[in-house]
Amino acid sequence: MGNIAFAGWIQIFLILVLGYLAYFDVRTFQLPDAITLPLTLAGLLFNGLSKQGFVSFQDSIIGAFLGYAGLWLLNALYRALKKQDGIGMGDAKLLAALGAWLGWLALPNILLVASLTGLIGGIAWLQWNKQNRMSAFPFGPFLAIAGIIELLWPQTIQIFLLSNLA
Repeated sequence: MGNIAFAGWIQIFLILVLGYLAYFDVRTFQLPDAITLPLTLAGLLFNGLSKQGFVSFQDSIIGAFLGYAGLWLLNALYRALKKQDGIGMGDAKLLAALGAWLGWLALPNILLVASLTGLIGGIAWLQWNKQNRMSAFPFGPFLAIAGIIELLWPQTIQIFLLSNLA
């Protein structure tokens, strides 16, 4: 019973931190390294040292690496084409943290949910703030929401898609 309670407290901690990061990003368009980097380290330590880890330590390391590298590469390609950044590196660090906590197999789900909610939320954000489609909007809240969904209901997207294809 104690181990289940510990994992529950870890989930609550992670949800609170992700909620704070989403709020902070909406207000400032920044995801502070002072939170995202320790969050990544905490995910690696939790999965590496705890018997209650969400994923294996190896999956956690790969998740952190691929989370950051994937968005870094996407931004590098965008910068090469458009001569400006398309996504902030705070978003890449947040995705690295989510990869460290939830493993590399969770990253496609997180990116899919974040992209879909970001598309809808971004359009609403731009219209609400009376901005054009070239204006920036924070993507961190959508990563945070997708991370929370994956934390609480892992692989929901695959189950939903597979059940609708059958």
